[in-house]
Amino acid sequence: MPIRSVLYILIFFGGSLFHAVTAFIGSLVSQPLMRWAVRGWSRYQYFCTRWILGIHVKVDGALLDRPVLYAIKHESMFETIDMPRQFEKPSVVAKKQLFDIPFWGKAALAYGMIPVDRDGGAGALRQMLTLSRSLIADGRPIIIFPEGTRVVRGEHPPLQSGFAGLYKMLGLPVVPVAVDSGKVMPRQSWIKRKGVITYKVGDEIPAGLPRAEVEQRVHAAINALND
Repeated sequence: MPIRSVLYILIFFGGSLFHAVTAFIGSLVSQPLMRWAVRGWSRYQYFCTRWILGIHVKVDGALLDRPVLYAIKHESMFETIDMPRQFEKPSVVAKKQLFDIPFWGKAALAYGMIPVDRDGGAGALRQMLTLSRSLIADGRPIIIFPEGTRVVRGEHPPLQSGFAGLYKMLGLPVVPVAVDSGKVMPRQSWIKRKGVITYKVGDEIPAGLPRAEVEQRVHAAINALND
C-alpha cells in the first residue's frame, strides 16, 4: 500500500502539527484545551489509520481507567499515541528525549506523561516516583512499555530493569496487554498494511510478587499475540 502510506504520512503528520501546537498553547492558558488537543491527536491518528490505511482496532478484554500499572507490548508508534483514546487520562512513561520535542514536550509534561531519565541516577528516579504517586492519587492509570522501545514483530526481548523497579516501589497491580501492531505498521518499513490491530488484555497480576515471577508473567502475557 505505498500510495496509501504516503497519503497517511502527509495527512497524519500535517494534522499532528496542529494538535501539538494547540496542546502547547493549552498547557500555558487552558488545561481543558490542552487535554482536548492531546485526546484529539489520539483520535485523529485512529481516524487516519482507519480511513486511509484500512486498519481496524480490536480490544480483547477491558482497558479500564483505574490506578494500576499497565504493561503494554510496543511494536509501533500507534499504541503510544492511541493511549489517550483508550483511557480518559492515562499517564504514559516515556524516555526523557521525547520531552525535548518543540511544543509537544511542554504539553506532554502538563498532561501528566512521566519522563524517564535513564542516566539521571537516584535523583531522577525519586522525581519520577513522586510524579507517578501524585498521578495515581488522582486515579490515573500508569502506562509503561516494559521492553523499553519498539521491537520488531516476533521478537521477545527481556524486560527493562525499570519495569521491576517501578512495580516494586509503586506497589501497584499490573495489567499486561499484548499488541500486534507490528503486523500492519512494521518498525522496519514506512509502508503500512491493511488489517487489524488487537489489544489482548491479560489477567491482573497482584502487587508484591518477587521480581522474577512478575517479569516472567508479564513477559509471557505481552507476547501472547506473537505465538
